[in-house]
Amino acid sequence: MSEPKKGHPLNIELKEDVAQGIYSNLAIINHSVSEFVIDFVSIMPGVNKAQVRSRVILTPQHAKKFLRALQENIRRFEAVHGTIKEYGDKSQGPPITFGPQGEA
Repeated sequence: MSEPKKGHPLNIELKEDVAQGIYSNLAIINHSVSEFVIDFVSIMPGVNKAQVRSRVILTPQHAKKFLRALQENIRRFEAVHGTIKEYGDKSQGPPITFGPQGEA
């Protein structure tokens, strides 16, 4: 993926169905030597099955840029709205399995 040249605006298209967004309360992150894969999942209370709602695949360089951009945006948010509180258990949570029947 090439970066836009300086002085040339980047025209980004946002389709209506994508603009609606998806809700996620869990992100599962895996990586290889060449990519980071982030699966966004929506888990409902009391339900032991959930589907990946969206998957984003990034190069390691773009994953690091994403991390920095997210950290900066959280810093700005907290400067205006106060510290974001983290609730609940800090552990990894329940075991996660993949597959139609929970098969890994």
